[in-house]
Amino acid sequence: MPYTNVHRAARISPTKARPLADLIRGKRYDEAVTQLELSKRRGAVLMKAALIAAYANADQAEANTRRLVVTDARVDSGPTMKRWQPKDRGRAHPIMKRTSHITVTVDER
Repeated sequence: MPYTNVHRAARISPTKARPLADLIRGKRYDEAVTQLELSKRRGAVLMKAALIAAYANADQAEANTRRLVVTDARVDSGPTMKRWQPKDRGRAHPIMKRTSHITVTVDER
């Protein structure tokens, strides 16, 4: 049975977080955590938190935690905060502050 965790509206752009999802997809839990701890990317902290929460869900359901594998790691776009930056001669340029929905699923091998 798969165990999932979703971190909604994480304050990181989906394009910055997707390579981390690709990095851990298909790996064992302990390997994935190690990869994220050693990564220098800012999104690794958010991805690791979602992965640990999915592990806790599996542990709470009394699954065999030694055999857990990351079956699905996905980053979808969340709501965008729209802001404006004042520019010269009274103009305004839009700033899109993007958010992500980070989904991590672990399952027993």
